[in-house]
Amino acid sequence: MSTIIQGGELSRWYGMVMGLNNVTFTIEAGLTGLVGPNGAGKSTLIEIITGQLQPSSGTLTVFGEAPWNNPAVLRRIGYCPEGEAIPKDLRPLDWLTGLALLAGLGRREARERSAALLDQVGLPRVHWGKRMGQYSKGMKQRVKLAQGLLHEPDLLVLDEPMNGLDPMGRQEVANLLKQLVAGGVSVLISSHILAEMEALCQHLLVLNWGRILASGAQKEIRGDIKNWSEELSVRCDAPERLARILFEAEVLLGFDLEPATGWLHFRVRDAAAFYRGWTALLLASGVRVYEVRSESRSLKNIFDKVTTT
Repeated sequence: MSTIIQGGELSRWYGMVMGLNNVTFTIEAGLTGLVGPNGAGKSTLIEIITGQLQPSSGTLTVFGEAPWNNPAVLRRIGYCPEGEAIPKDLRPLDWLTGLALLAGLGRREARERSAALLDQVGLPRVHWGKRMGQYSKGMKQRVKLAQGLLHEPDLLVLDEPMNGLDPMGRQEVANLLKQLVAGGVSVLISSHILAEMEALCQHLLVLNWGRILASGAQKEIRGDIKNWSEELSVRCDAPERLARILFEAEVLLGFDLEPATGWLHFRVRDAAAFYRGWTALLLASGVRVYEVRSESRSLKNIFDKVTTT
């Protein structure tokens, strides 16, 4: 995979406040999630990537060049900001057509492409005749997404694009982003909805207090976390017996029983070794298992661990 974005000892401060603190990272082609609590530095990083801010020190390149004051790079980037940066008195088709004209498209092509994008992002045509000041937050999000795609960018940067969308709308946007990535567009998405980021993103960049805490695929991040322990829950007909067998096999770091519901919750340190012997151990135990959950493989669990380590 090719590197799309690369930061080297990158810092950005606002007076005495540090937005980014000497971070070094790479973002590959595909779909990358940018996660972190409020104040982590996500918005600062996005604004540098999209050419709105200049680094205070260090370097950042997009497609091999610095985006600051660089039209050749910026025309390859589509951007969907978190704020409602759309003109309230205009209708969506008119606004997008005007932007397409500014991007160099002919009048007919500009209008056709604008209409196609509004269809693609799922804005019902019954609402096209309304002024955007009358739109719900979810409808505005769809228009902003269409705006970001208007000039057919190679990189689409999205800041909290799911805000205001109902569950069906979020799934539609997620499917659209997957289609874009399959078509060769790279996507960087910032969101606080961890469950959706987990299902959607191929790679993660985790920030906190202006620093990169972890980056890469979820499996790689888990492997980099010190003292990572695999957490599992098993619902079975004999949780006490299973706990005793696991204890005697010396694989447990700790466990918790719920005899009334049949659940056994436990932690193991060497996950790879545990999973290699898990099936044989279970078969030999004679315990009937109804359900198994891996509690530690969720993005929320990863996020909690890297932000508290």
